[in-house]
Amino acid sequence: MLARLIHPLPDLLISQIAAGEVVERPASVLKELLENSLDAGASRIDVHLDEGGVRLIRIADNGGGIGRDDLPAALARHATSKIASLEDLERVATLGFRGEALASIAAVARVHLTSRTATADHAWKIRADTQAIEPAALSQGTVVDVADLYFNTPARRKFLKSAQTEFAHCDEALRRVALARPELTVSLAHNGAVRRRLPAGDLQRRTRDLFGEDFLDYARDIDVRAGDLRLHGYAALPAYSRAGRDEQYCFVNGRFVRDKLLSHACREAYADVLHGSRQPAYVLFLELDPAGVDVNVHPAKTEVRFRESRGVHQFVFHALSRCIAAPLAAASTPTLSYDAARHDEAPGTRGQPRQHSLGMAEPAAAAYLDFAWQAASSPAESGPPQQQAPLGYALAQLHGIYILAQGASGLILVDMHAAHERILYEKLKTTLDTAPPPIQPLLIPALFSASETELACVVEHADTLAALGFEIAPAGPRQLAVRAVPSVLSSSDIVALVRALLADLKDFPASTVIETRRNELLATMACHGAVRARRQLTLPEMNALLRDMEATERADQCNHGRPTWTQLTLADLDRLFLRGR
Repeated sequence: MLARLIHPLPDLLISQIAAGEVVERPASVLKELLENSLDAGASRIDVHLDEGGVRLIRIADNGGGIGRDDLPAALARHATSKIASLEDLERVATLGFRGEALASIAAVARVHLTSRTATADHAWKIRADTQAIEPAALSQGTVVDVADLYFNTPARRKFLKSAQTEFAHCDEALRRVALARPELTVSLAHNGAVRRRLPAGDLQRRTRDLFGEDFLDYARDIDVRAGDLRLHGYAALPAYSRAGRDEQYCFVNGRFVRDKLLSHACREAYADVLHGSRQPAYVLFLELDPAGVDVNVHPAKTEVRFRESRGVHQFVFHALSRCIAAPLAAASTPTLSYDAARHDEAPGTRGQPRQHSLGMAEPAAAAYLDFAWQAASSPAESGPPQQQAPLGYALAQLHGIYILAQGASGLILVDMHAAHERILYEKLKTTLDTAPPPIQPLLIPALFSASETELACVVEHADTLAALGFEIAPAGPRQLAVRAVPSVLSSSDIVALVRALLADLKDFPASTVIETRRNELLATMACHGAVRARRQLTLPEMNALLRDMEATERADQCNHGRPTWTQLTLADLDRLFLRGR
């Protein structure tokens, strides 16, 4: 076979090859155009789609606009106003910077660009295929029309899904931009019908508009700083866990990313409180010096590389862990406002703790409650004791399984076994964390074949492995021997554990995998040691358990991720009994 001569590729073919990476589907086009609008300083963006964006994507913004003489350059490959040197690239702060998106889109679709700057007498319109420029009518800003996507590459078009599926991907792309810029006014129409209207506001309002009240009801606000790192946003408590990853959003310097380092840090922060295969929900914004993150990893710009990856991982992991693990005593107790006129109690007394004897054979209980609530008999005295007790005070035990308690906002029900299990589990972890882990030498070393990467990892991280209680050494040219492990992990699959540890040592802190295995054992110990169901507790024992819950991290869930308590507010009870109707 004759060798082919090397020859340069035509510009159109080069752009179409680039489009294969940049323009995966209509949502990819929408993302690139939205980012251009944001970089142009737009405060309002209106999006119109036809047939899921395959037939038409139109984006209109009120940004700074493009001058007539710059219109051809805007459609040229590798032309941009955002960077001019390697130094700019290493500290890029704009969403776009590669200068290839519009050219790639124009290579596989019919593109018209209309724009007007603040100083121009009128707008100008350019057609990407002919480069013809003509006057147009438009107020300040830019309108981009992308029609007939993949009209000239029908093989690519066959890979697209239904119009509704493609619209769903476009809607998701818009959600990401809307979350990143809550001060932005956004609208989205599909086939002539408006599907979203998002007014400008703050992050709380934007999150409510996109996720609903349920998410915010279960979310904790997070805002943590360490040096030039800042993590802020919302992290939902495990009770709001999801079956999929549809409500997991991470942004780095305002850019939505799918980064395995951040995903791993978030997953590990929730690992101790989620049940089974449930997924956490969060909207997190990581801010750092642009020089500390490389965004030039992939043309789609959804992948990044951190220069101090381990430090970023630990910062995110610990910040998120502390947020969702805060003891109940550290949280503010909800207050309840009531319209006293709707009830037959005297004004000002509804919601205050009171206890009357029901004539039941519980003299000890009645005496205890009389003592516990004695301050409530006079509204003029200092606040009731449960103002310092988020879980209130015990009233009774139900079937030896649940504790019923009265709190400031209503009735609190506690699963006593699940709650005690979490308390014991956290105490076991704390005890083990205060001292080096006991080491268990293996009578017969565990031998296994190892790759060059695993052998190098053992040598490089020898001190870390030893500090964690592992004694691992080469036993041959391509073989490793495990001679000792932490005692709490001695019953685990040693080879599988070590392989997982070495695999993660390349990217993540070594303690992560160790804690996972260790915690599985401690959780089993706590489950067997917790108070069993149908054991009768005294009121002081119940209240002691409630106080321990308030002081224990992650007390909202047991070791298996199930909730340990719930609440029926007075408003909930009123609805059940139709009070006020």
